[in-house]
Amino acid sequence: YVSPAFSRKMKKLKQQEKKELDDAVLEILSDPSIGQEKAGDLAGVFVHKFKINKQLTLLSYSFDESEISLLTYGSHENSYRDLKNYKKA
Repeated sequence: YVSPAFSRKMKKLKQQEKKELDDAVLEILSDPSIGQEKAGDLAGVFVHKFKINKQLTLLSYSFDESEISLLTYGSHENSYRDLKNYKKA
């Protein structure tokens, strides 16, 4: 499952950036527990850190035994604030 916020941001990426994002998604698909689980308001959300154009990018997702939900991604700067806003909506 891909959230609407995730797909909107993905459309704005250049070809090389999409490839780096796809590689990170494949890493998550091979081992969903690769990310770091968050606590508090973001309980149940995992964050995988990777680089796009030498900039640290956080990819947030949740998973259960049947599916992985890609929530959002972005730079560390406002990533957690945006994720909290997304979860509230």
